Amino acid sequence: MTDEREALKTAVEALDTPVTAPSADGNATASAESPAPSTSSALSAEEIDRLTNDIVAALKTVYDPEIPADIYELGLIYKVEIDDDRNVVIDMTLTAPGCPVAGEMPVWVENAVSAVPGVAHTKVNIVFTPPWDQSRMSDEARLAIGMF
Repeated sequence: MTDEREALKTAVEALDTPVTAPSADGNATASAESPAPSTSSALSAEEIDRLTNDIVAALKTVYDPEIPADIYELGLIYKVEIDDDRNVVIDMTLTAPGCPVAGEMPVWVENAVSAVPGVAHTKVNIVFTPPWDQSRMSDEARLAIGMF
C-alpha cells in the first residue's frame, strides 16, 4: 500500500501538459476542455508541495457515507494531475458501480479540492478501471472499519 501512496503523491506532484487528443489529420491538438496556453511560468517546487499537501488534506475531508473512512484512505483516488495553470484533474472510482451517492460524490470531491487556495479549476472523472477492492485501502482505513 505504501507504494500506491507514493505513486499517488508522485502523480500529484507531476505537472502535466494540457490533455491532447488526435485531430482528424492524426496530429495532437489541445482538447476542447483544455484551457488556453498560459504565459505564466511553471509552479515552484514549494508551491507544488503546498498544493499537493492541501489537495490531499481536502480529499481526506470527503467520506463515503456508508463507510467510516475518507475516500483518500479508502483508495478511491486513482490519479491527481495539476497543470501549470493550477487546474486539477482527478480520476477516482467508487466502492461499487451502483453506489447510492455516485452522482453526488464527484461534486463533493470537486467542491473540496476547488476550495484549496491556489487551485484554479477542478474536474473529477469517475473511472472503474481498475475496479476498486479492499486491497486499495490504507491501514488507517482498515482500522477505521475494524478490519484488523
